[in-house]
Amino acid sequence: MKWDPSKYAEFGNHRDRPFQDLIARIQATEPQQVVDLGCGPGNLTATLAERWPEARVVGLDSSSEMLAKAAPLAETFSGLEFRQRDIADWSPDGDTDVVVTNAALQWVPGHQEMLGDWLSSLKPGAWFALQVPGNFTSASHSLMRELAETPRWRQQLAGVVRHDGVVGSPADYLGLMLDAGCSADAWETTYQQVLQGEDPVLEWVRGTGLRPVLAALTAPEADAFEQEYAALLREAYPSTGHGTVYPFRRIFAVARKNP
Repeated sequence: MKWDPSKYAEFGNHRDRPFQDLIARIQATEPQQVVDLGCGPGNLTATLAERWPEARVVGLDSSSEMLAKAAPLAETFSGLEFRQRDIADWSPDGDTDVVVTNAALQWVPGHQEMLGDWLSSLKPGAWFALQVPGNFTSASHSLMRELAETPRWRQQLAGVVRHDGVVGSPADYLGLMLDAGCSADAWETTYQQVLQGEDPVLEWVRGTGLRPVLAALTAPEADAFEQEYAALLREAYPSTGHGTVYPFRRIFAVARKNP
């Protein structure tokens, strides 16, 4: 399953805002090593290098397509680098001062258990900040699941659309952070996004949650599925004179390892 960096970047202003809200809560002043887990096309990782110009900033991602998009940014910032790696295999070393992961952990099964291990391994004073989507019960996702479970699509898409236990609640992440000996803060925000264009919610999920479905289908099947899904989305998210309002819930948690 490949990522399309251009499709992912189509709603850049909306996708970037939760990242900025997340890192605003990190109070590290002079970190030496900053790690971005699931860095994607690297544009947001570069803002970490701008914020902490003396730090070594490392972006990790499993997608070669995303890293190819990110690579030129490493030539702009002396301390910035990108590596291809499955973040499920990563662990912090003794030099890690700040870890950021933005809209990535929902793709990692069992990430809550991993988070506990990561937090336990952090040195005193280190920071860990995460953000994941919290909209798996919203119409955009529930309609996708319901359509995938209809007789026409059930066989092709069995097990493809994940929903149970994909992410935790703010309280889940807070508890993990406190149990690991951290001072922590967790919260959620629902952004009332006004999207423009034809079938904008479909275009939004094409860059993220719809990808596994399309990858599991042939091209004609994918087109047929999208047509059915688009009709359902138009009913759930009607267009207005201002655009299409798409509420988007995000879950945040920030921890600092206690001395």
